[in-house]
Amino acid sequence: MNNFPAFLKLRNQPVLLVGGGAAALAKARLLVAAGARLRVVAPVIDPALEGLGGQVTLIRRAFHGSDLGGAALVFSATGDAAVDGLVAARAGDRNIPVNVVDRPELCTFLVPSIVDRGAVTVAISSDGASPVLTRRLREQIEGLLPANLDRLADFLGSFRAAVRAKVGGFDARRRLWEEVIDGPIGRDVLAGRESAAREAMLSRINRPSEQKPAHGHVAIVGAGPGDPDLLTVKALRALQDADVVVHDRLVGDGVLGLIRRDALRIYVGKQKSNHSVPQEGINDLLVSLAREGKRVVRLKGGDPFVFGRGGEELDALRAAGIDASVVPGITAATGCAASIGMPLTHRDHASAVTFVTGHGVDGDPDIDWSALAAPRHTLVIYMGLSRAGALAGNLIGAGRAPGTPIAIIENGTRADERVVTGTLSSLPSLVASARVGAPALIVVGEVAALAEAAREVAVRAAAQAV
Repeated sequence: MNNFPAFLKLRNQPVLLVGGGAAALAKARLLVAAGARLRVVAPVIDPALEGLGGQVTLIRRAFHGSDLGGAALVFSATGDAAVDGLVAARAGDRNIPVNVVDRPELCTFLVPSIVDRGAVTVAISSDGASPVLTRRLREQIEGLLPANLDRLADFLGSFRAAVRAKVGGFDARRRLWEEVIDGPIGRDVLAGRESAAREAMLSRINRPSEQKPAHGHVAIVGAGPGDPDLLTVKALRALQDADVVVHDRLVGDGVLGLIRRDALRIYVGKQKSNHSVPQEGINDLLVSLAREGKRVVRLKGGDPFVFGRGGEELDALRAAGIDASVVPGITAATGCAASIGMPLTHRDHASAVTFVTGHGVDGDPDIDWSALAAPRHTLVIYMGLSRAGALAGNLIGAGRAPGTPIAIIENGTRADERVVTGTLSSLPSLVASARVGAPALIVVGEVAALAEAAREVAVRAAAQAV
């Protein structure tokens, strides 16, 4: 975050606007809508400024430093580099916040693109880099928001004092507001049925309710392979509703940044031979938090039911009588393969795919290596780096050709994603020579050759772009 976003109360506050053209007119309209006492200074002033109404004073002359007297904010929109620079310098001398149109380097604050829904205002900024981008985002957000959102905000505001008086405790009040906004009362307001909504709201406020439920809820949520854009909508909603988020090591900062800011975060990550909290301890923690009435998210990389021990945690919660649900995520195999343009099945190369974990590679009697070594069969190995030698040896010993293509995907879907390709016989040396680190997937099979082809296309495209 390069700038701190804030909303200023400008009603009846003195604001200076230097400039009288189209850019100044656009700013004046915003300032009048916010209720500012606006003084416009410019030798030539667009006639449209005279018809804005509100508290607008027009001064037809060049800017002078004395015009800054008493101003809470200053805007310069002259389009003249010398005048705009002078306004910014004089405002800086007096420590008055200043915005210069199309000159972000002279600004001490920026004006965002605005979605105006009365009491609900959405502001979007690109740090001055691209007004067109922020306008496009504003258009998209406009389409997502209900037309009567301002009426819902006013409705909720009218009940704030009553809720505070009747419902004790921050968590209990938050739950009530979420119930109202997401439930029939909120839908009635948005549909224009405010009388019915008001009656239902009064009934809900006066109904006795527990300060907290006897038990909370635990959602076991898949965070996907790393890219926060691959998080499901349902997972995002769970993160925004959670009181507590218990998360693993493989959940990246981008996903963690989507958690509601006042939620408690508890790290229980595991690495090889270093489990910060044993699995039994995690199970007990989830049960304990739920018994406190908390809404808990157990956030796990990839999909919680694919080598994520989500099933064990769900069993423990059910055994303890805790209400629990599962929100699936994009598992690392599908997400990472898609990220590098490599299908896991293909009519010409693979008719089956199997996901395995590397933990049993060294000789687990339950592993059928002959089945895993079948041709036209894609094998995806999770957590297999440290056992790459045993993995290659067992597959080759079971009949898989030493020249079978392989791809190692490190940090798949993330900004630092890396792909190493080769053959099955070279797998151990590739892991060592390329210094591949976790998290990484190993893909064995004919489709891995498509990863190399996709990489060559990407390299050629990059070269052509240069």
